[in-house]
Amino acid sequence: MTSTPGLIIVAVLAVVLLLFLVMRTKLQAFIALLVVSLLVGLAVGMPPGEIITTIEEGMGGTLGFIAVIIGLGAMFGEMLRVSGGAERLALTLMDKFGEKNISWALGLTGFIVSIPVFLDVALVILVPILYSLTQKTKKSLLYFGIPLMAGLAVTHSFIPPTPGPISVASLLGADLGWVILFGALAGLPAMILAGPVFGKYIANKIHVGVPEYMLEQMKEVDYDRDLPSFKSVVLIILLPLILILVNTTADLVLAEESTLREVLTFIGHPFVALTMAALLTFYIFGIKRGYKKEEIQQITTKALEPAGIIILVTGAGGVFGEMLIQSGIGDILADAMKDANMPIIVFAFITATVVRIAQGSATVSMITAAGLVSPLLDSFNVSEPMLGLLVIAIASGATVVSHVNDSGFWLVNRYFGLTEKQTLKSWTVMETIIGLVGFGVALLLSLFV
Repeated sequence: MTSTPGLIIVAVLAVVLLLFLVMRTKLQAFIALLVVSLLVGLAVGMPPGEIITTIEEGMGGTLGFIAVIIGLGAMFGEMLRVSGGAERLALTLMDKFGEKNISWALGLTGFIVSIPVFLDVALVILVPILYSLTQKTKKSLLYFGIPLMAGLAVTHSFIPPTPGPISVASLLGADLGWVILFGALAGLPAMILAGPVFGKYIANKIHVGVPEYMLEQMKEVDYDRDLPSFKSVVLIILLPLILILVNTTADLVLAEESTLREVLTFIGHPFVALTMAALLTFYIFGIKRGYKKEEIQQITTKALEPAGIIILVTGAGGVFGEMLIQSGIGDILADAMKDANMPIIVFAFITATVVRIAQGSATVSMITAAGLVSPLLDSFNVSEPMLGLLVIAIASGATVVSHVNDSGFWLVNRYFGLTEKQTLKSWTVMETIIGLVGFGVALLLSLFV
């Protein structure tokens, strides 16, 4: 089946089958992506040997970059978590911003903490602070919770080294410096509107206190316990981001034969930047705070467990994208978009949105959308900055309309003691604001790059 209509049918059926396997049969996304990729190859008549080669190339080409970054980021984040770095950030920012502006402090806390720490882990760490503030002020838990969750959700989706944007950047071949820059430009207004602004509004509509079932296991916030310094936490988190941005800038402003450019490109490569940050984290938040070497080894080894599945799913997404390229489906999609005069950034957002609404997982939505977008890049002659904006567009589409098929929906539902209707009115709307603002900023920036 190599005719144009046949290839279009294969592409549509591939996405439908992928959604069916993940949603209805609950097949793990890694297996589902591999199965669909195999079937696509067979359906378009590729020789079996070529199918196997395509799988190897798609998996290897993706994991050569992604495995190192996600592994280093996971260890870096876990060391920050166990040392109390997240709590230090929250408590210091709340003190600096003052009681009247606590919601802004919590939004900024989430924005910074979620760069190295997974969203669900960060919520579990910081939720005692939300409970304490709620009991102290008698305000709705959403007044404090929505700004924090908005900050966490924005960087979880938009700013590396979190798995989502790293995975999409790898599949599209985007420079992480541009992704970080555009992620911050899109993420800050998204966090402000979805966090403190929307949080204040929804807190007046829905008043909830600390859930009764959480009272017994609620920990008192110890404001006096020994925590890392605020400066050390912020500097360690920002170090790899700054180095990566310096790398991108050096490529633009320094001559190719420049020794300085060579040095900055080396230390600013994500591998080197994150390795340096991880080693500093082990020393400053580990050794200097009394952890034994064996304890640090156990902490960092445990951190790699959740990273493993993300790495494999991303690799399978690379296989899916490579199969679409080799089968010729990518060229058909590109031609169809050109005929419809649809900008590639709009296609990226819509694709991620459709998959997100259908199956729930933001990570799977990002990877699936990136797999569909990557075969189009050669046809559209996409620039380096534009690749960064495509990452943000896909991340935005994979953020909107979180509902009952998303694990994040139920995480917030339980920790905030909300009904399903209240969760839809608060969390779902918050996520949708983030996605729409993020895409709006990316679309606006695309006019200038």
